[in-house]
Amino acid sequence: MCPNISVVINTLNEEQNLPHALGSVRSWADEIVVVDMYSDDRTVEIAREFGAKVFLHERLGFADPARAYANEQASGDWILSLDADEMVPLPLSKELIRIAAAGTADVVRVPFSSYWFGTPLMHTGLGPRREWHYRFFRKGYLEAVPTVHNNLHPKSGSRITGIKYQPGLAILHFAYLDSKDFLEKLDRYTDIEARQAVERGERVTFAGVAYRAIKELGSRYVKGAGFLDGWRGAYITLLYTFYRIVSAGKLYELDSLGGRAAIEARYCREAECILKAYNCEPAASPDAVRDAYLDHAR
Repeated sequence: MCPNISVVINTLNEEQNLPHALGSVRSWADEIVVVDMYSDDRTVEIAREFGAKVFLHERLGFADPARAYANEQASGDWILSLDADEMVPLPLSKELIRIAAAGTADVVRVPFSSYWFGTPLMHTGLGPRREWHYRFFRKGYLEAVPTVHNNLHPKSGSRITGIKYQPGLAILHFAYLDSKDFLEKLDRYTDIEARQAVERGERVTFAGVAYRAIKELGSRYVKGAGFLDGWRGAYITLLYTFYRIVSAGKLYELDSLGGRAAIEARYCREAECILKAYNCEPAASPDAVRDAYLDHAR
């Protein structure tokens, strides 16, 4: 008898992507669970139209902290953790069912085929022969932790197997539409990464930032053969290098400068000192402040 399989999806305003993700699993999944963070669009309505069980979770800046809760709502023997911008090709679904029925593994590494700027990549450290994630697992054998981009970990003693990539044997991930899409997510995720790094007690130096940047360049363009992806490989390598620099810079800001709130308070104190130096009260009009500044400058 084949074990029951639950597909679990975390969502926030995914009405554009969700129908494709659900459509790729509806015919073979025994259960679909959608955990939504109070979307403003039709995400919940679409999930219910596809027969999914819908649960709500407080809205957070990213989905990872809600994955543990989502997995707990699944009743299947096996769980496939899927994002709304991902799809499961039919050959992969058959392979997942086969692995679950065989009973020889607890956690499965699944290849990913990621689309960037309109096309799937084969290199740059993002091709399906290099990128994989723990996404299919026997319930209770994978631990979800609230760490961005590194949140699913096999429990000690789990039997781990991997799927060797062939066409059709990879989760399709429609990652980034364009540069704006990447930069918007970069700003959000680097905020989270920097905050979590400070909470872990991490520190960063200029040498550390330079090392991270150089390592990213080498791993994606040289070791990851980014040059074989043409202009996309070069551009994506530079974007990820910038990502590492921004993440490290935000960590330094929080650790050494105290973050935006502390800097705003410092600017406020500095502005008040300037006003006092010009013999101008803080409540003075902008014109009065300007005139006092010009007199002082003369």
